[in-house]
Amino acid sequence: MNSAETYTSIIPLLAVLVSLIAVPLILLSSKFKNLRESWTILAALIKFGLVLSLLPGALAGKAAQCSVLEIFPGIDLSLRADPFGVFFALIASGLWIFTSFYSIGYVRGAPEKKQTRYFASFAVCLSATIGIAFSANLISFIIFYEILTIATYPLVIHKETKKAIDAGRKYLIYTLTAGLFLIAAAAWTYQITGTLDFKAGGLFGSAVLDPRDAVMLFLLFLGGVGVKAGIMPLHSWLPSAMAAPTPVSALLHAVAVVKSGVFAVIRVVGFVFGPTMMAKFGLDTILMTLAGITIIVASLIALRQDNLKKRLAYSTVGHLSYIVLGAALLTAEGFTGGMLHIAFHATMKITLFFVAGAIYINLHRENISQLNGIGRVMPWTMGAFTIGAIGLAGIPPINGFVSKWYLGLGAVQADNLIPLGILVLSGLLNAAYFFPIVYIAFFKKGEGLEGKGEAPLLMVVPIVITATLSLLFGIYPDLFFKFYQLAVNISAAILGGG
Repeated sequence: MNSAETYTSIIPLLAVLVSLIAVPLILLSSKFKNLRESWTILAALIKFGLVLSLLPGALAGKAAQCSVLEIFPGIDLSLRADPFGVFFALIASGLWIFTSFYSIGYVRGAPEKKQTRYFASFAVCLSATIGIAFSANLISFIIFYEILTIATYPLVIHKETKKAIDAGRKYLIYTLTAGLFLIAAAAWTYQITGTLDFKAGGLFGSAVLDPRDAVMLFLLFLGGVGVKAGIMPLHSWLPSAMAAPTPVSALLHAVAVVKSGVFAVIRVVGFVFGPTMMAKFGLDTILMTLAGITIIVASLIALRQDNLKKRLAYSTVGHLSYIVLGAALLTAEGFTGGMLHIAFHATMKITLFFVAGAIYINLHRENISQLNGIGRVMPWTMGAFTIGAIGLAGIPPINGFVSKWYLGLGAVQADNLIPLGILVLSGLLNAAYFFPIVYIAFFKKGEGLEGKGEAPLLMVVPIVITATLSLLFGIYPDLFFKFYQLAVNISAAILGGG
């Protein structure tokens, strides 16, 4: 986007700050659960309203900008709600509302200890996520990216078991190391270009870059953003982090952390390097190869998992690379499909993690081999799971079909049928690891289910809503938030160079 399309607004800053302001209020209300959780819900609703107010400008190709402070000459901590940032912020802030309600039901039903720390950390995570979405440059992005890393740590270790502490340590080792790669990449980029401002189509312009340097710089960026994006072999922290409570898993997999990773991949491909440079130096081939391997290998590993959350975790690793693959295709349809999958995978996967949490709270069962017959006592919950499973396998009319369709079109547009084959094979593998769960839940006789019913209403209602959204967006992808139109416009801006 060029400067003529930028307007000054404080709304991006307010959208970042609103949940930070809620943090001390949550901490001060620790002895009053209803008041504490009211702050959480209020902050979530206000944040979403602020982000939603930026949607008309984003649809018109405009970006709301707010300079916060000058870090050093020429580099500001600056927020810029461009269409891609608004696209991502809508998903994160919208799903936080449902996660907040669900979390209340979960932590009370468990019951979890240190609930105040839990809700406070969640609020910081969402502030950091919106900061990532609205970062105007690489420096601002790195600052919020690292805040998200630190704020998520207390959530990963929340149960404070040895398994949780080990998972938290592994999470920090991976993500903080990735941050160092990202800082090095940003410094090198600034040395070459004299700017760190994101620009649709890439910020290198006429800069001359040696092929070897281009590959090394790209690998530095990939090391920085690929960890949160779950690209193999940088993914192994993600299944380990399943030691966290289920709403945290939903945060990691659908709302904030890994979605920030794939958002960052598209930022790097479309707004730092740009399609021309990606193709010129064969960087697209590197990215496509890593994405293809990740999709297939993660799906095969998912097949072997009996623990439901671990199966969902490896499914996430595979589906994140759908988005990476879309960016690597460097076509309009590929970018569109990748961006749509950020939104649509989020509604499907958060549904499935919500279901896993409802089963755990209600029946204290974590393994797939224990789920025989639960669809008969938890029909709403497992009905929602079925919708998510169908969508992730790419079957219409669920929204997963729409994003996969455009990814497939992107492969055809790129005249490369290998990615198309990977998508088809992955869809079959998705069916292989999800559909048996649906079958045993509804068609096999279970034991120990007498007198059991649905989980608490605060958990079941968000599950049904996110599953319904997955269906509605599959029928009409532009419903409510114009995700499809935004994705098309963003793709055109990236490929048009501004």
